[in-house]
Amino acid sequence: MDRLENIETFVRVAQTQSFAEAARQMRVAKSVVTSRVKQLEDHVGAPLFHRSTRVVRLSDVGQAFLRDCTELVGRANDIMDQMRDARAGPTGTLRIHALTGFVLGHFATLLRAFQVSFPDIHLELIVSDAVVDPVKAGVDCALQIFPAASTELVSRPLFPVRRVFCATPEYLRTRGTPEDPRDLHKHTLGLYSGYPTRDRWTFHHAGEQVTLYMSAALLTNSVHLLREYAMEHAGIVCLPTLVAGDAILRGDLQVVLAEHQLSSFSLNAVYAGTSRNAFKLRLFIEHLTAAFTRVPPWDAAMIDRGLLPAALIADA
Repeated sequence: MDRLENIETFVRVAQTQSFAEAARQMRVAKSVVTSRVKQLEDHVGAPLFHRSTRVVRLSDVGQAFLRDCTELVGRANDIMDQMRDARAGPTGTLRIHALTGFVLGHFATLLRAFQVSFPDIHLELIVSDAVVDPVKAGVDCALQIFPAASTELVSRPLFPVRRVFCATPEYLRTRGTPEDPRDLHKHTLGLYSGYPTRDRWTFHHAGEQVTLYMSAALLTNSVHLLREYAMEHAGIVCLPTLVAGDAILRGDLQVVLAEHQLSSFSLNAVYAGTSRNAFKLRLFIEHLTAAFTRVPPWDAAMIDRGLLPAALIADA
């Protein structure tokens, strides 16, 4: 019995809550996963899971051992990767899930530089605004604005994501420029649907907070659609600066209520501590963190021109 292999299989089933999904991710038959877990249960002398036709959940014994097993598998994979890669250089495939807003306009240069440094690491990039559990999605890492949804996952902040309200100068000439957050109720609004605060918006100014509930003429999960909507002089939209920055610097969009700040989010690299590609993933994340400071370049350019305040409101 390969005890470490069986432990890794146990961890994967626990994380995915599915024998079939664990088998798919490990590229083995479901019967192999079942057999490995059964061998481990025979060795422990107790069931590790409670199974039904629809649900797979940890038993008390399985829950007690999961954290230690997770750490053991993660460390073993890391050691094996380093031993192999120290001899031949890092190779293989990394599967990354990334937010559309981050990828378009900012990511290609980083990917090219990473592949110049590590030409034998192949990248498979899945792009969407969906929030995913990287284990259940079968990816090595998810780049997203939400922190890890499970204590079994690691969340590493990369840089802050500011949000601003903005519109074209033409729209503001026609409809007027808001001077107070409450003035937004008089305007056509385009808002992103994926924030955890939903329709509740809190503005920070001079040590005070104003919380508003706002409805949108356009509510969407695409920040790029919001930018295009604003460029059509259709209304005031709320955009991450990483999406709106270039248009704001060109003067195509104008920030409104710049001194009434929204709290920021963090773009996080979320991944499982037991990743089979732990060494390659660490190289990738270190490459990303080296590319950004606490103030990303698109924010720094706007701060330098007085379009954004330098102070940053704590993450939401």
